[in-house]
Amino acid sequence: MAGRSRRKFSPQFKAEAVQLVIQSDRPIVEVAGELGIIPGTLGNWVNKYREENPEPEKKLTPSDHARLAELEVENRRLRMENEFLKKAAAFFAR
Repeated sequence: MAGRSRRKFSPQFKAEAVQLVIQSDRPIVEVAGELGIIPGTLGNWVNKYREENPEPEKKLTPSDHARLAELEVENRRLRMENEFLKKAAAFFAR
């Protein structure tokens, strides 16, 4: 059984391919197709890059804190309404 020879990619090619994915926010499959490489290979390169270069966590602004508080209140209210509707449905199902 004749096996295919493995293609070797230069570190520069790998770095440029990863940057195409990272900077353009395009899917890995799309970029890999354009470059003629297997999407899984490019995905491995991107994952390795992200492990070695984690994005710094963004600090919440005061407006973000306010919005988060509003969403937590709304979430709490919706959970209570959902529980009430479950109990009502169970009551009327009897």
